[in-house]
Amino acid sequence: MNIEAFVNFKDKIIRNVSKVIVGKDEVIELVTVAFICGGHILLEDVPGLGKTMLVRAFAKTIGCDFKRIQFTPDLLPSDLTGINFYNQKVGDFQFKPGPIFTNILLADEINRATPRTQSALLEAMQERQVTTDGVTRKLPEPFMVLATQNPIESFGTFPLPEAQLDRFFMRVKIGYPTREEEIEIVNRNKKLDLIEDLESVVSLEEINYVRSVYNEVRISKEVMDYLLDIIEKTRNIDVVQLGVSPRGTIALFKASQAYAAINGRDYIIPEDIKKVAPYVLNHRVILKGLSRDKNIYSFINSVLDTIKVPVEEV
Repeated sequence: MNIEAFVNFKDKIIRNVSKVIVGKDEVIELVTVAFICGGHILLEDVPGLGKTMLVRAFAKTIGCDFKRIQFTPDLLPSDLTGINFYNQKVGDFQFKPGPIFTNILLADEINRATPRTQSALLEAMQERQVTTDGVTRKLPEPFMVLATQNPIESFGTFPLPEAQLDRFFMRVKIGYPTREEEIEIVNRNKKLDLIEDLESVVSLEEINYVRSVYNEVRISKEVMDYLLDIIEKTRNIDVVQLGVSPRGTIALFKASQAYAAINGRDYIIPEDIKKVAPYVLNHRVILKGLSRDKNIYSFINSVLDTIKVPVEEV
């Protein structure tokens, strides 16, 4: 595999998106990892931090079709998937595709839709297909859902069930900018819409290559044992009600492969796993009782700190 192609792929995306998004290289890198692995991301943070702008900039950077859905309580599943309507001109029913038939789908405030509408995304996210009126239609490739939700405001929201949370490859927080970054944001805001000036910087061939070859990244037995020790630890701590599922194990392995590749290696090291684990695992663990209020990122990091890291023999 050509590791340089992965590094160039990441660098070009970060440079281009950073023309619009200030100081969030790590978040852009995580979105790139999820995209390479064919995963979906839940962007969870307070309003006004640039979640929507980040997704739009990423879609333009990779040259993919982009659609945005504003989730509301009255949104119906057919508003996502599409409907069959009677066309009088041809005298027959025709299918009108919904906004889910795209490459990059922004599901804005996903927790404001009813569970029935939220579940309409499940088949699309897992199977890359949509079934309407008994007919199954494949979604275009690549297909990626980036959903946003506000974790603070709960009025008029419907929490995502665990089955749907588990379909997300990562849950990522944007975070507030530093003082210097905020000055840059204000200065850039004086200009016209920067996103409109963005152009695609990667080709379809590059996208297909990184998405089809990243799984050739190797992992040694010792590092695989380290990964599994982390997973098993989340299942065997008293304060944990629900540990990481095998789907989470696979996601952590894939994310580690992609992260190693975009950082110039064709093998996984423990630092790759430690880097992506908090984002891949934080929404797959449920704590008991009073422990629920504990910062889940801190909990995952505390688990990582207790697992012995394999050391390469000299």
